[in-house]
Amino acid sequence: MIKIRGHRTGLSMLFLTTILMGTGFSSSLHAGESNSLKNLSPEKVADFIHAIVEADRQVYTTHIVKRMQEQGVVMAREDWENKNAIPLPAQFLHISSKLVAESGHGIRFRLISLWPIYRRNGPATDFERKALEQLSLNSDTPKRGIVSTGKKRLFQAIYADKAINDTCTTCHNSHPLSPKRDFRKGDLMGAIVITIPLED
Repeated sequence: MIKIRGHRTGLSMLFLTTILMGTGFSSSLHAGESNSLKNLSPEKVADFIHAIVEADRQVYTTHIVKRMQEQGVVMAREDWENKNAIPLPAQFLHISSKLVAESGHGIRFRLISLWPIYRRNGPATDFERKALEQLSLNSDTPKRGIVSTGKKRLFQAIYADKAINDTCTTCHNSHPLSPKRDFRKGDLMGAIVITIPLED
């Protein structure tokens, strides 16, 4: 069992409880059952985080951005801070990930792609590049592994990121800096990387 650095039990409980609260089952946890959660693997914790990130993003993209734009209420724009607009779905994820990073738990998540509009959203390591290449062949299975940065050991899980609807594809296909302009709904656009610090 690989231990998650620092908040091993607390973090596992936090994400599991968040999911269970959403489905109405949190009250069924008893003391004995919660003790069994102490040994959650980083793979399982990453899966929980990904489920939450994906659900939030889908709700934002489909029920807020798409609906607002179709009804002519407000547009999602890249320069939303300087306009009467809301963030693009990718920006929504970036803002969320920044808040999580600032929480001090050591958790990170971000979007990467083999066709990034901005270089900072490309793969940062060989592991991330290979994961993207493998996901382009089989997007159903996330890629997982342990990587090192300096003296720190990190667990990374990389999940396929597909175009949820036409809002995603239209934005990328029409962006002047986009290296790929033929995305369609359901296409693999990149991946969500979840990084969790491990105990030494």
